Amino acid sequence: MSIAYIGIGSNMGERTENLKKAQAALSRLGEIERVSSLYETEPVGFQHQPFFLNQVVKLKTKLPPEKLLEELKKIEKNLGRVRTIRFGPRTIDLDILLYDDLILNSTTLSIPHPRLHERNFVLVPLAEIASSLHHPLLHQTIAELAIASKDSSSVIRLPSDSNAAVYDENATH
Repeated sequence: MSIAYIGIGSNMGERTENLKKAQAALSRLGEIERVSSLYETEPVGFQHQPFFLNQVVKLKTKLPPEKLLEELKKIEKNLGRVRTIRFGPRTIDLDILLYDDLILNSTTLSIPHPRLHERNFVLVPLAEIASSLHHPLLHQTIAELAIASKDSSSVIRLPSDSNAAVYDENATH
């Protein structure tokens, strides 16, 4: 079994519901061990779009990285993602941030995620659930990367009642 950290984001439609559905689908790819709080974040790249809800999940999975990516793309498609503008609005976005301590660069997949250390919208929720985890290329902890981040975009943790029931491990899927 491997451990993958998956970034989840949504800024179209019912954002919280989109995250719930994504988590339910992820739970079929392995065991969700941890889930960060929800964070409302401003868009990065293409600015003229709604704010995102973001979070990170820790997934224990038997799937190799390439197969996991393939399954994430299927989940995105099933949840209505249509790729138009790069960094544009989307119902759901699923990214492999880290996969064990693997370093991989292929034509379809880069692990660790190449912009992980530059983006507070994934660094902050990842630091919440795995602050002492080491970035395999940068040799710093996620907490250190979050503190050193030059990203000035807004990342606001939503109150805990907003996070309730986003993932219910006892729910039937």
